Amino acid sequence: MSGAVLVAIAAAVGNLLQGWDNATIAGAVLYIKKEFQLDSQPTMEGLIVAMSLIGATAITTCSGPISDSLGRRPMMIISSVLYFISGLVMLWSPNVYILLLARLLDGFGIGLSVTLVPVYISETAPPEIRGLLNTLPQFTGSGGMFFSYCMVFGMSLMDSPNWRLMLGVLSIPSLFYLALTVFFLPESPRWLVSKGRMAEAKKVLQRLRGREDVSGEMALLVEGLGVGGETSLEEYIIGPGNDLTDEQDPDADNGEIKLYGPEAGLSWVARPVTGQSALGIASRHGSMLSQSNVPLMDPLVTLFGSVHEKFPESGSMIFPNFGSMFSVAEPHAKEEQWDEESLQRDGEDYTSDNAGGDSDDNLQTPLMSRQTTSMEKDMVPPASHGSILSMRRNSSLVQGNAMDNTSMGIGGGWQLAWKWSEREGQDGKKEGGFKRIYLHQEGVAASRRGSIVSLPGGEIPDESEFIQAAALVSQPALYSKELMEQHPVGPAMVHPSETAASGPRWRDLLEPGVKHALVVGIGIQILQQFSGINGVLYYTPQILEQAGVGVLLSNLGISSTSSSLLISAVTTLLMLPCIAVAMRLMDISGRRSLLLTTIPILIVSLIVLVLGNVIHMGSVVHAVISTVSVIIYFCTFVMGFGPIPNILCAEIFPTRVRGLCIAICALVFWTGDIIVTYSLPVMLNSIGLAGVFGIYAIVCLISWVFVFLKVPETKGMPLEVIQEFFAVGAQQAAAKKD
Repeated sequence: MSGAVLVAIAAAVGNLLQGWDNATIAGAVLYIKKEFQLDSQPTMEGLIVAMSLIGATAITTCSGPISDSLGRRPMMIISSVLYFISGLVMLWSPNVYILLLARLLDGFGIGLSVTLVPVYISETAPPEIRGLLNTLPQFTGSGGMFFSYCMVFGMSLMDSPNWRLMLGVLSIPSLFYLALTVFFLPESPRWLVSKGRMAEAKKVLQRLRGREDVSGEMALLVEGLGVGGETSLEEYIIGPGNDLTDEQDPDADNGEIKLYGPEAGLSWVARPVTGQSALGIASRHGSMLSQSNVPLMDPLVTLFGSVHEKFPESGSMIFPNFGSMFSVAEPHAKEEQWDEESLQRDGEDYTSDNAGGDSDDNLQTPLMSRQTTSMEKDMVPPASHGSILSMRRNSSLVQGNAMDNTSMGIGGGWQLAWKWSEREGQDGKKEGGFKRIYLHQEGVAASRRGSIVSLPGGEIPDESEFIQAAALVSQPALYSKELMEQHPVGPAMVHPSETAASGPRWRDLLEPGVKHALVVGIGIQILQQFSGINGVLYYTPQILEQAGVGVLLSNLGISSTSSSLLISAVTTLLMLPCIAVAMRLMDISGRRSLLLTTIPILIVSLIVLVLGNVIHMGSVVHAVISTVSVIIYFCTFVMGFGPIPNILCAEIFPTRVRGLCIAICALVFWTGDIIVTYSLPVMLNSIGLAGVFGIYAIVCLISWVFVFLKVPETKGMPLEVIQEFFAVGAQQAAAKKD
C-alpha cells in the first residue's frame, strides 16, 4: 500500500508545478504590465495569462488518445521537459512575443500533467484510498502556490523586482519532477494490461500493493478492457453445496450456480433470489431514501446511493462464516500462478504460433495459464445444474478477516468471478457462454428473520450458514461471443487485445454507459470553471488591491502591491489544512457529499463579496470583508469543487476509452478556463467586482442542483465496478424515458 502512496505523491509533483506557475504569473503580471505598458491594453494582459491555457487546451486535444497508445508515464516525462524548457525561455523573454511563446510551452506541460496525473493515480491507487490519493494533486498544487507567492512577495520588496526571474525559477523544481518521472514512476498497470504486457503489470501491482498475490486484481484489469454489453443486477443466496440442493429431487434443475473453492472437494452453490436486496430494490424503484421521489433525479444517483446505504464498509467480508470450511485444505497444496512466468518455468509455450520476440509485448498471448484447462474442465456443466460459477482453483472467496487480500478480492469489498450458463437454442441444441460477475455481500445476513430472503420454493435458509450477495453480471472481456465461435469450451481463454482494436475506438463512445459518464464528466467540468475559480485565482492580487486591502498593511510600510501578494500567500497557506481535511473525508463522506456541503458555502461567500462591493462601507471594513470572503471561497473550493471533478472524470470511464474521454472532459475544462480568465479583466472594467461575483454565485447555485440530480457517489468502489454501474444506470435512465 505504501508503494501506491509514494507513487501518487511523486506524480502529484506535476500539479505542484502548475500551482507554482499560477501563483507566479498572478504576481509577475503586475510588473509585466508596467514594463510593456499594458495598463491600457487589458486584452494583451489577459492573453499573457491565458496563453498557458491555450497551450493546455491544444495539447489536451491529443493527449488522451496518445496516452492510450504510448502510456501514461511517457506523457508525464514530456510534461516535465516542457516545464523545464518554458522556464528557461521565460527567464530570457526579451519581448512580449517571446514571453507568449514561453507561456504556450508552459501550457503544454500544464495540460499534460493536469489531464494525466489524476488518471495515473486512479489507475494505480487501491479503491479504499483512491479519493485520498487523488486529492494530493490539489494539495501539492496549493502548496506550490504558497511557496511561489512567498517567493514573489519577497521579490516585490526589492527595489527593482525582476519578473523574469520570478517566472524562470520554474525550471528548478521541474528538473526534480523530471528525475521522478524517469527513475521512480512505473507505468500504469491498467495500461500495461491493455497492451498485453501481463508480466510487467504484475510486477508493478506487486510493488504498488506490497504483496505477492495480485491475481484477482490482474483478472479485474483484464475484465476492465471490455466496453459495452448488457449488464444486469442479480441476487444470490450462497451456502454449502449440499444444503441448497433439493434433497427431494437431486437431479432437478433449480437454477443453481456452483462455486468452486480453492481446493478440490470444497464447493458451494448460489441460488438466485427475487429482488429483496437494497441494490435490487434501488434498480427497480429508486433509493429507499426520500430523494427517490425527487423529479429529474438520475436513476444512477439512487443506484449508487443504495450501494453505500446498505452495503458493508469496504473492509467487510463476503461469506464470513465459511472460514472454517477451509481448515481441512491441504496445507502444502501447490499454488498455481496466473501469469506467463509459471508457464515458462513449466516449459510450456505461452505465446501464440505467430509470436516473435519478447512474449511480454506480444498481444496474441492467451490470458490464462495452464490452470485454465483444468478450470474449464470443471466448468463443463453437469446435467443436474443449469449453470456454474467458477473461479481459479487457487483463489479463495474468504480468507479470515482479510477479504480484500484474497486472490480474487478486487477491493472495496468486491470479488470477481465467472459464470458458465447454458440454454437451449432454436435448433434444439444447448448453447453456452461465460458471464462476468462482480459479487458483494449485502448489508444483512440472509438468515436474519427480520430481513429474510426466501429461496425458490419458499424454503428458509438455516442460521448464519448462508450469505445474501448482490451481483453485477455482464459480458466478460475474457471470453466474448466471437471467441466462443472460434474456440469452443476447452481451449485457453484469450486476452481481449487479440480481438480488440489496438486503441480506443470512437464508436465505443456511443455505448450507453460511456455516454452517461460523459454527460456527468463534461457537466461537472463546465460548472467548475464557470464558478470562477481560475479567474479569481489568477487575479487575486488585483482583486484584493482593488478592494483596498493595502489599507490593512499600510501602517507597516508595505506597498499595496506587496500587501496583496502577502495576503494571497496567507490565503494559499490556509488552503492546505482545508485540503488535508478533504483528503480525509474523500473516502469517508464521499465525493458527492463533499460537493453538496461545500458548494452552498461558496455561494454565501460570493454573495458576501457582492454585498461588500455594493454597500458603501469604510475602507477598512470593505477590505476586511473582501479578504475574509476570498479566503473562505478558496478554502471551501479546494475541499470540494477543486479536486472532485478531476477525480470523478478519472474514475467513471472504461479503461479502453479512458484517455479519449478524459481528453474530451479536459478540453471542456481548458476551454472554460480560457473564457473565464480572458474575460475577467474586461468584466472587471465593465461590471466591476460585484457583477462578476454575482454571476459566479448563480453558476454555483446551478452546480449544486446538477450535483444533486446527476452526480453519483463513487467512493471505495473499483473502477471497473463503477463502469458497470454506469451501464446499469444508463439502462435505467432509458427505461425511465420510455
